Amino acid sequence: MTRQFGAVDEALMNRLGAALLERDEVAARLVAAMRLPAADPAKVTHAQLRTALASGAEAVTDAPPALVEFFAAVNATPEWVDWDLVERGALVFDRLGPNSGDILLELSLIGGYRFGGPTELLAATGALTGDNSQRRLAETQSWVLGLMQPGALRPGAEGWRQTVHVRVMHALVNANFEDGWDVERIGLPINQSDQAGTLGLFDGALLVGCRSLGVPIPRADAHAVTHLWKFAGWLMGVDSDFLTDDENVRHRINLHILVSAPDQTQAGRDLARATVATQRTRNYGHRSERLNRWRGEYEHERLLSMLIVLLGPRSMRDLGLPMRPPWAYAARLATNTWRYRVTGRGVRGRNWLERQGKATQWRDHATYLAVGVEDGVADLPDVPARKVSQ
Repeated sequence: MTRQFGAVDEALMNRLGAALLERDEVAARLVAAMRLPAADPAKVTHAQLRTALASGAEAVTDAPPALVEFFAAVNATPEWVDWDLVERGALVFDRLGPNSGDILLELSLIGGYRFGGPTELLAATGALTGDNSQRRLAETQSWVLGLMQPGALRPGAEGWRQTVHVRVMHALVNANFEDGWDVERIGLPINQSDQAGTLGLFDGALLVGCRSLGVPIPRADAHAVTHLWKFAGWLMGVDSDFLTDDENVRHRINLHILVSAPDQTQAGRDLARATVATQRTRNYGHRSERLNRWRGEYEHERLLSMLIVLLGPRSMRDLGLPMRPPWAYAARLATNTWRYRVTGRGVRGRNWLERQGKATQWRDHATYLAVGVEDGVADLPDVPARKVSQ
């Protein structure tokens, strides 16, 4: 497969194949209870779920069993969690500054559109197409940046609650689309293999991509980042077989997922073009509409210039994206060389990188928010009633 990781591990390939048919069962049972008839005492309502998210399942009067089970599971923090390491991982992420946004958008998201499977679900939900694209990007950014706040992943904290919310949202989407889904070809709509792949885009791909932009990430810092995402993945319901804070193990899993990934479909091309087009409609905050349009054109061209290096010409052609010279990549490489190897050296330099990096990340996030739109993750989708056999 590669010189570093050796030949294909058939056992891992088989495990990933089996995981295509595996769901987050604890969350699935909660969603099944949410789909029960209103008169059923075991039914879980949106109001009960909101109360439990805010104050715990014990705050829900006569809490249904599925709600109690779910919140018992997410509150059972594993013994391997090192909170100091989680906090360090968040600071490393802050230090990455705008590079994190570039890589998560360009390599993780748009790069992921080169393969089938999850792209079909994104297209079916309309989550990243048309006018929804900018809003969904803002919601994902809000969740990720929220995880990097001090203490955000402690049980009951805002980042923890948002992550549990997203976990339930995924289970609801899975239940809503499972009937009629092409399970034999691409697995369940949201399955454990795809969840493992998504987790790898937030840690392994992030580290590789930022290093390619000239950002030095020592092994200890990389370990802190992967440890943070290992816990976030656990909280999201990712199977323990795919949780790791060893960077090399994560890359090995990622490579096997790439080898086994379905071929690109039209959905991937449509999603890529919609995401690139979003750069023109972001809210850049200029008083002059003309300046906003100019900035939008600049960011659109800059994105294409970055993609030509990060994805390569062949992937650009496959996604139907126009080619651009790599001027933006060269500029970012030069900037990072100065920022991280000159001004960012030493304790004071690292502290400056963390402050400036966090501020830059939030400023960039604000440009994805439409005027008057509240920041935060998406609301839970509607819960259709469970079909009753005649």
